[in-house]
Amino acid sequence: MSERTVLFQAQSARGAKMVDFHGWEMPVQFAGIAVEHAAVRTACGVFDLGHMGRLHVDGVAAMTFLSQNACRPLASMKPGAVRYALVLADDGTVEDDILISKEADDAWHVVVNASNRAKILDLWRDRAAAAGVRIDDRTAREAMIAVQGPRAAELLAGLGLDARAAKYYSFVDLAWRGTTVRLSRTGYTGEDGFECFIASERAVELWTAVVDAGATPCGLGARDTLRLEAGMPLYGNELGRETTPVEAGLGFAVNKDGGFVGAARVLQQLADGPERKLVGLRMRDKRVPRSHYPVLVDARPIGHVTSGTLSPTVGQAIGMAYVEARYAAPGTAVTVDIRGTPCLADVVELPFYKRAR
Repeated sequence: MSERTVLFQAQSARGAKMVDFHGWEMPVQFAGIAVEHAAVRTACGVFDLGHMGRLHVDGVAAMTFLSQNACRPLASMKPGAVRYALVLADDGTVEDDILISKEADDAWHVVVNASNRAKILDLWRDRAAAAGVRIDDRTAREAMIAVQGPRAAELLAGLGLDARAAKYYSFVDLAWRGTTVRLSRTGYTGEDGFECFIASERAVELWTAVVDAGATPCGLGARDTLRLEAGMPLYGNELGRETTPVEAGLGFAVNKDGGFVGAARVLQQLADGPERKLVGLRMRDKRVPRSHYPVLVDARPIGHVTSGTLSPTVGQAIGMAYVEARYAAPGTAVTVDIRGTPCLADVVELPFYKRAR
């Protein structure tokens, strides 16, 4: 039986259509994907992220432990900073992509993907214990709600959660109705906004307040079209045990000094270049490229599609794909085999959409 977040009943009452998502019963849409997508691009939407894992890592050696078990350099982070990072296997492929927030030198907060929470805990528990580091799985006790869009900061400020002075990829802890809400200025939509952490027993109150203030309830469908337009990778599509951070264009998140699990292969790829790269595809018609569709040049397979959609913002069919590195230059003409029909596409730079700042 699928698990349910603490917002299940509240979202169902607002008309959510639920689906199974990695063992969680989650809303795929409310009013419709196009409506929800537009709300986030133009105003404000709210997402339930309660299925994702929330871990707290603490101890004197916590920073050293995380620096060894994630490939992003962390030593320069100050309290209140947030960084995107990846957990790698010994061969340099991706076990998960995560968000790491620094509370103090000996206290860190880590968000992991829903499908990978148990795996990351299994990978880390013995290593942490050997280092004298504690890992507390707070997923059941701490809810996670994303408020995203150009009006997100203003809407939250109107509720008494004013984090407008916070920098991108930082967090602040604010008092709200007798409890604490952490506002992390991060997200997975390409828009401004905050991922909000609150005690689970207060989550419905916060979600309801945000919706009543004018935010549009959004589901996983809009979250996927938004992140694809923004060129953000999804674990299981663009990231996984067959891909490395360098192939995925995430070299910025790699500690160039090494010292992390999987460093040998990743640093070699940084030096030599990968054999394949993640690219954007813009179709020349509105045939949508879907995951695993072959990408060809002169009828020869050179890669495969990882994600695709008909972009509500761009107004064209778009996708991401891994292709041989020599075909990764923007402007390269390719063909996508869409169920046996060759469809023309052009390699383009990612992202497809970038908000005005």
